[in-house]
Amino acid sequence: MSQEVRVAVFRPDDERLRDAIELLDSLGATPVADPMLAVEPTGAVPRDDADYAILTSKTGVELVADARWNPGETTLCAIGESTAEAMREHGYAVDLVPDEFSSTGLVETLRERVPGARVEVARSDHGSPVLTDGLEAAGSYVHETILYELVRPPESGTSAEMAAAGELEAALFTSSLTVEHFLDAAAERGLRDEAVTGLNDAVVGAIGEPTRETAEARGIAVDVVPDAADFEQLACASVEAAAPTYHE
Repeated sequence: MSQEVRVAVFRPDDERLRDAIELLDSLGATPVADPMLAVEPTGAVPRDDADYAILTSKTGVELVADARWNPGETTLCAIGESTAEAMREHGYAVDLVPDEFSSTGLVETLRERVPGARVEVARSDHGSPVLTDGLEAAGSYVHETILYELVRPPESGTSAEMAAAGELEAALFTSSLTVEHFLDAAAERGLRDEAVTGLNDAVVGAIGEPTRETAEARGIAVDVVPDAADFEQLACASVEAAAPTYHE
């Protein structure tokens, strides 16, 4: 790589951030680790008497497993392979994974099955209403359990300062909330407009269409959206766009 490519990554400060840093290092980029999400468990446990239970994240699976949640005869659904894999690792049978790893995809998969059924949705406090509204519209009785809250770490914001100073070549947004928290951190420093300008001079990657829409609604032009909502694809495509002279 003929130039330094500084890439901001906003994943929570756990194995996801460590894996992201390792991947960016392997691509010859310089990771700028600035976690924009931290998990605060609520201590709530999903109901165990539902016909269907839906888990939407690896974090949620780990929390219910730690609580020794026993779903009994409930049909278990996972949004995404990483969630399904975590469920299997913790001894939960995965009965259903939608072809499209999204709330919309799961609603479409369940639409014909759930009229009159009790559906438990266990997730974060920032879950999309698309899932619960869609299931209710399909005729099911939906109960939502908030397993954890997603908050912005107070020390976050290094990447906003670097963006404002024109010191980032790329930024990788992995959810709408990472966009919002990045902008909040920039605004806290009085640098919101400058940070947006800096991002628009860099390569901005968004992991999926909802994240892209959130960014663009706030004035951030998105350059890269991978075909699949996969961090490795997002990182590889964004680094390539930021440094087209790079070759494996």
